[in-house]
Amino acid sequence: MAEKKSFLLRLPPELLEDLNRWAADELRSLNGQIEYLLRDAVRKRGRERKRTEPEAKEPEENGGRL
Repeated sequence: MAEKKSFLLRLPPELLEDLNRWAADELRSLNGQIEYLLRDAVRKRGRERKRTEPEAKEPEENGGRL
């Protein structure tokens, strides 16, 4: 998995309290809850990045024998 990047997020205290309470209800950390909500919003809006399938390995010549 790619390294996660950090950034500063400023929120009103009331919203932060609401998110903390919601996270606790769902047994997540605050960071995990925010990430979950953002991923869900991106998915629902159809804004997900297109993931490419892993490249198929080409068959080895001679069955892998030298």
